[in-house]
Amino acid sequence: MIAEPRPTADSLNIPDSRGINLFECDAGLAALLKVYLPSTVYQQWLPTLQRLGARAGGELDVLALSADKNPPVLQPRTRRGENLQSIAKHPDYVALERVAYAELGLAAMSHRPDSPVPLIKYALTYLFVQAEFGLCCPVSMTDSLTRTLRKFGAPELVERYLPQLQSQDFEQLFQGAMFMTEQAAGSDVSRTETRARLEGGQWRLFGEKWFCSNPDADLAMVLARPEDAPEGMAGVSLFLLPKILADGSRNHYRIQRLKDKLGSRSMASGEITLEGASAYLIGEVGRGFQQMADMINMSRLSNGVRAAGLMRRGLNEALFIARQRRAFGKHLIEMPLMQRQLLKMMLPTEQARSMFMQIASLLPRADGGDDAARKCVRILTPLIKFRACRDARRVTGDAMEVRGGVGYIEEWSDARLVRDAHLGSIWEGTSNIVALDIARAVTREQALESLQGHLAGLLAEADLPEASRRQFDSALLRTVTCFHAVAQQRRDEQVRQAGSVLYHLASAIFMAWEATRQAPDYRRLALAHLVLVHKVLPRDPLGLEPSIDAGLLARLANESPLSQAEALQLLPA
Repeated sequence: MIAEPRPTADSLNIPDSRGINLFECDAGLAALLKVYLPSTVYQQWLPTLQRLGARAGGELDVLALSADKNPPVLQPRTRRGENLQSIAKHPDYVALERVAYAELGLAAMSHRPDSPVPLIKYALTYLFVQAEFGLCCPVSMTDSLTRTLRKFGAPELVERYLPQLQSQDFEQLFQGAMFMTEQAAGSDVSRTETRARLEGGQWRLFGEKWFCSNPDADLAMVLARPEDAPEGMAGVSLFLLPKILADGSRNHYRIQRLKDKLGSRSMASGEITLEGASAYLIGEVGRGFQQMADMINMSRLSNGVRAAGLMRRGLNEALFIARQRRAFGKHLIEMPLMQRQLLKMMLPTEQARSMFMQIASLLPRADGGDDAARKCVRILTPLIKFRACRDARRVTGDAMEVRGGVGYIEEWSDARLVRDAHLGSIWEGTSNIVALDIARAVTREQALESLQGHLAGLLAEADLPEASRRQFDSALLRTVTCFHAVAQQRRDEQVRQAGSVLYHLASAIFMAWEATRQAPDYRRLALAHLVLVHKVLPRDPLGLEPSIDAGLLARLANESPLSQAEALQLLPA
């Protein structure tokens, strides 16, 4: 499908960004990738990033809008009454699948012999999700399922299924899913009731799964309880469920219906009844949740990347409108209140971006056996899932407001971004569940000490002004001390507050470190200082915020370069 050309006339005063290159319009993305990637890797992937940015702002955005308006339809039986269990996807959604799975290889990228560093996959996902959110869920599940299978699956299972999970041939590749949720067992996995029975050496599954995204996937990871297993978490085991059996017949489960969802409408989610479905045990009996935790953690990271992408798309739209639309004789971006609104959207957007780039950079070290890096990934992943997914709900809503009444109309991207943004805080654990998981990473795995060491190391590497370094050092010590006390004393009612501060401080330190590698442009240090002032340091809720110099405020909101001296103006004495 060809994107409609953007109107060139200004008389309507309704800026239309259709066709904008979402990589080129975001100068901060290229600059950050240069910080985190070796120069040769960046140059190798730059053309792909540029092409995807152009497609995401045009062709893919048109396809996504159409797929959102034409959700999948369940076809349970043929007209003769034969069991079919097929999901009819709109052609525009299939076109998006071809781009994600086959052309870009997002699901297979980390599992091929020539796989690039993880940040490339996440940078491509970050751009792709700015056009299409729903499809990124099955892409992420396929990627995570493959990782879990390779890590815990029997060698014969890996040999049988890995080639199709690695494939970029659209007619041959396999998609993945995970079926965990039950009506009585949502976040509380220990209440799983689905049963696994060993019959003649073959495991068979019986039960109901209540929320299954991508329900017609070729392979799914499923949690079930063997019949002789104890109650509680100790009895839950992990199984691999194929859609098609070795003899070519359908496996014994039915898709009962598809969900009518608020967002991610392009992608099917349904209810599954397992009727003696053949499955393969993954890892050890009774260790299902522990083995699936790695898959969930990777899905949570993907959720954070998607939230960052949604925020950036919203900010891109808001900046485009503010720079183009005129009111009261000025462009909107010239108005101080609009500048402040853009900054309030910009801060969480940039925080999430720095967070996922740091995690992606730590992943190869963690997978290579670096225990400190593993612990950093363990705590940073639920942190980004907890905070960025919540921030995305507000940022996309504020972006809609910048466009005004037109933004509330479904012909534009804004409403879809708002609907999609609400999903991140629910899937792979609600905010409360994920916040408690951050505390578990502290108490059970001593991950906070590793993160403190990592943050202190970045501050030591960064050539920061003394006033800035002093504030970061003090805030780091206070934050770590506070969170450690909250976690160790099981003050669960304070975990969200402490987790938010840890997220804000970590992301601010990441941005400050990045700024020293982008000199002479210290804009990211300015943003880091704003995070400190508004999210970490003590404030008087009844006191008026100190005014920012009008020229500095305008340049910040317009994403212009800043000097170190200008960045220091935003730090309290």
